Amino acid sequence: MESWRRNPLVFWVIGLPPTAWLLVFFLVPLALVWVLSFAELRGVVDMEVTGTLANYWRALDPLYLQIFGKSFVFAGLTTLVSLVFGFPVALAIVFAPRRWRAVLLLLVILPFWTNLLIRTYALIAVLRTRGFVNFALEWGWDQANAVLAFAGLGAHQLLGERFEPLELLYNNVAVVIGLVYVHLPFMVLPLYASLEKLDRSLIEAALDLGASQMRAFATVVVPLALPGIISGAILVFIPALGSFLTPDLLGGTDSQMIANVIERQFKSANDWPFGSALSFLLMYLTFGALALRALYSRRTAGQGRA
Repeated sequence: MESWRRNPLVFWVIGLPPTAWLLVFFLVPLALVWVLSFAELRGVVDMEVTGTLANYWRALDPLYLQIFGKSFVFAGLTTLVSLVFGFPVALAIVFAPRRWRAVLLLLVILPFWTNLLIRTYALIAVLRTRGFVNFALEWGWDQANAVLAFAGLGAHQLLGERFEPLELLYNNVAVVIGLVYVHLPFMVLPLYASLEKLDRSLIEAALDLGASQMRAFATVVVPLALPGIISGAILVFIPALGSFLTPDLLGGTDSQMIANVIERQFKSANDWPFGSALSFLLMYLTFGALALRALYSRRTAGQGRA
């Protein structure tokens, strides 16, 4: 391919439209929100940019720091659970017959074909008191009850008079389940891309040298998959940290995340300056995570060249 310097016109024709789109619909609105974070309210809807840092200082209030901390815990748990469940899925796809890999990858990305709101309401139907999970548990309870009664073991004394449905909705557990349900593919795909390049002869060599399967997994597979783990963790952690629909629909009164607070500042409280400050604090944290990822990649590349 010829250098773009030899055909600058072609470069500008191809590159100018997406650059203009990015500038007008992303960078300019983002800059406006950043400017508003230094503004003060002068009435119900009037704002004046004064360069104040009061909005950022207000965001450091213990109440909001607690919500930030809870958001980090939810995002961290989502990342950890996604890694625990996503790693075996990625391994299964990698070691599956080649003709099945495309089908399995399609199944991983299939949820993206459905709107997030619809998927969340579907999850509500699964987790609610009279949902599919409780129906399955009730069926199992009835079968166990029948077996115990047939054996004359006093089923009602062991299991209770009637099945009590589990409260799986409108709590912190439901929020984590919903976040994992939404973000799991973002962990599986980077892991698959990293594990696909794995040299299987290294695993065979470790097994031939006497390592158990778990030791070979821990000392060979995991280190080689580390770039995929880090990429997947970032792709899951950052969107989960900024999620507001899932905790809004699945969480209770004490399950709100920082994105829900930001959404209320813009819509209900009409405090755009404070909402902008909270938004950019969240963005600064995101940039920090991306900077750490870039630093790790640079260090890894430097060690590889050495």
